[in-house]
Amino acid sequence: MPVLFIVIIGWLYVALMMALAEATSTTGTVVGGIFTFVLYGVGPVALVGYILLTPARKRAIKAREKAEQENGKTLDPGLRRDAQLGEPDGRGEAAADAVAPVRKEP
Repeated sequence: MPVLFIVIIGWLYVALMMALAEATSTTGTVVGGIFTFVLYGVGPVALVGYILLTPARKRAIKAREKAEQENGKTLDPGLRRDAQLGEPDGRGEAAADAVAPVRKEP
């Protein structure tokens, strides 16, 4: 996992240097440098990082669910237990049918 972060930092460094070279070039612009950094640096790193970190997220979810089953309670009471019991989840959102429908006058 730490190797992934080193690769990400290195990729962003190279993309930043490319963007600075474009922004300071006589034929380049600052806007072009920003687009270079976003399209060559931030975009690919976000996509690849999301894809490569998916197994770690799945392992964390499974570990959390296992811990919940071992403890006999849910760590996030708003998700599973309340949904099964049909009780409000306490998140402060109004019910979908809180306003009575308006009828037309005859």
